[in-house]
Amino acid sequence: DYICSCDAPATGMAAAAPATCVVDECAQNPCGTDQTCVDTEMSSTKFFDYTCTCKNGVAATGGPATCEVDECAFDPCGAGQTCEDPNESYTSQHDFKCTCDNDTSIVQVDGPATC
Repeated sequence: DYICSCDAPATGMAAAAPATCVVDECAQNPCGTDQTCVDTEMSSTKFFDYTCTCKNGVAATGGPATCEVDECAFDPCGAGQTCEDPNESYTSQHDFKCTCDNDTSIVQVDGPATC
């Protein structure tokens, strides 16, 4: 008797027959922080078919997604102020600007302006 097993990173084994090997590409967290990884077809022959999905729904196949966060979406400036998020990337947070509607020279970064 013998047992066939798969070489890492593939998993699987079978007794007295070739093993069916599968690779879970999401096991090593290729998507990074705050993204969900789904390996659409775990196999030993098909690679880079996993999908990374951001919390806001942006998705990419075969690598991390470019997640964008619109910090103005939740109206952090409040009434009488206009919010501008110049860089909506996930890695560039707390860079939104609040500008007073009645005096556009008053600007505050990362919080409501004192109007």
